[in-house]
This record gives sequence, C-alpha cells and structure tokens, in this order.
Amino acid sequence: MKRLLQRNIVPIVFTVLCSIGFHYSGLSWMFFANDLMSRLARNSFLVISLIIPVLAGMGLNFGIVLGAMAGQFAAFITVVYDMTGLTGFVAACVLAVPFALLFGWLTALIFNRAKGKEMITGLILGFFANGLYQLVCLVFVGWIIPISNKALLLPSGVGFVNTIDLKRWQYALDKFYVFKFRGLTAPGLKYLNNINFPVLTLVVIAVLCLLMFLLFRTKLGQDFRAVGQDRRIAEVAGIKVDKVRIIAVLFSTVLAAWGQLIFLQNIGNVQVYGSHVQVGTFAVAALLIGGASVSRATIGQALLGTVLFHALFIVSPLAGKNIMGSAQVGEYFRVFIAYGVIGIALALHAWQRLAKK
Repeated sequence: MKRLLQRNIVPIVFTVLCSIGFHYSGLSWMFFANDLMSRLARNSFLVISLIIPVLAGMGLNFGIVLGAMAGQFAAFITVVYDMTGLTGFVAACVLAVPFALLFGWLTALIFNRAKGKEMITGLILGFFANGLYQLVCLVFVGWIIPISNKALLLPSGVGFVNTIDLKRWQYALDKFYVFKFRGLTAPGLKYLNNINFPVLTLVVIAVLCLLMFLLFRTKLGQDFRAVGQDRRIAEVAGIKVDKVRIIAVLFSTVLAAWGQLIFLQNIGNVQVYGSHVQVGTFAVAALLIGGASVSRATIGQALLGTVLFHALFIVSPLAGKNIMGSAQVGEYFRVFIAYGVIGIALALHAWQRLAKK
C-alpha cells in the first residue's frame, strides 16, 4: 500500500484538488461533465503523442510544438482551397504529414546531437521554430507565398490575420455522431445521463491507444524500450540507436500534428500566432499529473492526466472566485500548477540521475 501511494501520489493529490475545486465552484454536474468530455476528446491525442519519446529515453518532448505548427500549416491550406466538412479535416491530416515528417526529422537530428539534454533542447527548439513560423506567416505569406483569398490577409496584403475561421470543418469529428445515455437509473450509471459523447473522436483516440499498445509489442517497440533503458547496451546488442530515436520523434511529431488538428476542429478557429505556443507545456503537465515521469509513461497515465488537468481548468476559476473573491486567483493557480508540476518532475529526474552515479 505504501509503495502504491508513493507511485500514485501526484494523481491522488490532483484528484483531491479537483474534488475540492468542484465542491466550491458551484458548477452543476451536467455542465462539468459535458465540458470535461469535450476537453478530453480534443486534448487526449496531443498528450498521447508524448509517450513514445519517453519510452525511447528522450524524456518529455517539448518539441511537439513543431508538430502543432505542421498541423496548422495544413489547416491554412484547407482554408485557402475552401475544403469543408470531414473531407476537409481528413485532407488537413494528410497534408500535415509531410510537414510533420520534415519538422520531426530535423528535431530528431538535433536531439541525437544533444543526447541526455533532449528536454531543454526541445524547449529551446520550440522557441526558435516559433520565430521561423512567425516569419512565414507574418512576412512570407502574401509576399512570397500567394494567397488568393484576401480576407485571410492583413490590410497591408502581407501576413495572415490574427484569427482564421475553421467553421468550414468545425466539429467534423466531434459532431459526426453524438451519443447520449438516457434513462439510466443504476446508482453508478445515472451520472452518465445526458452527457454528450463525441463517438467518432473517441473512436479515433481508442484506435490510437490500441495501435500504440500493439506497437509496444513489436520489434520496433522493444527497440524503443531497450534504447530508453540504456543506449550503450542497446548499441552493443546491435540496435541502431540513432535511427530508433529518429523514428520515435517522427511518430511523436506526426501524432502531435494530428492532435492539434483534432483540437482545432473542436475550437472552430485558429489563433495564427498563438494556438501552438502552449501545446507542449500543457500536454507535458497533463502527462505528469497522470502519474507519468520523465522516464516512464503509459496510455492510462496520459488519459488520466488529461482528465485531471482539464477538470482543474474547469473548476479553478469559479472555485477561486467563491473562495477568494476573484476568478483571477483560480487562473493564477492553474498556471502555477502547469509549470510547477513540470518543474518538480524535472528536479526529481535530475536528483534520480545524480543518485544513480
């Protein structure tokens, strides 16, 4: 029992915080459950995209922000060519792949030059890539890259506007088929009544989980584990370590691009210069809150962390307002939690590495 508590102390603490926050927020169960289901559907894919690099010994991949950029570039193309509905969303997913493969390959090459420092490298790389992204969207678009739809450009005719409407394929997954339980009376099931379940989105997430579960049992999955446990021993065993690490980052970046598109189809618009910025931070925080560490992460931890992290997002503003008289207190608290849990995880990782020496 003591060991179980020690291994799961983080999710236990956050479960307690969410319960207290829900009590003091005054929110109805129906509003909370529907909002949480919407957030779970749109954010889970992004969080799951972090697992493979952790398994391969590269820690928390803050570089998924490059995958988010790849997804947004693909979304811009579908808007320019007026692709709509589920067809437009699928087209965006297909178009995102070459961008994500290019960005992932470049990221992996840099990670292979910075072995043991992948997390800080990914964080700084995200800032650098954001500068290039801003250059393309703010300067090259409309000047070097022709855009026929002038409504997408700033009044000067150069650079994208701040917000681009994605209503042409908003809810392409989420509202393809929505299921609601009705009339459930059993004590444990009656709370599911009238909750909107976006079936296709949840199926997509379930398929991803299944494919990752199967991947971990293949030769490639075992190579990921071997490289993550000890690079030198893996190399002696004949595993091409650098190649395996590149494949891990490619998987993560492509999944992050698709995850960002799932996120955007739920939101219905893209903040051109800001939607991708916090992707890495929030996904990493959610994974850690689920009980994962820098060296170990599972699909269950990713899903649990997404639920707890976003439950806290829902309840903290109103709980802060009702307890302290200001909703801003709740905003500060959840931002503090996001960065605090990452800082603690990195500190523990550094301490564990020193302890092994």
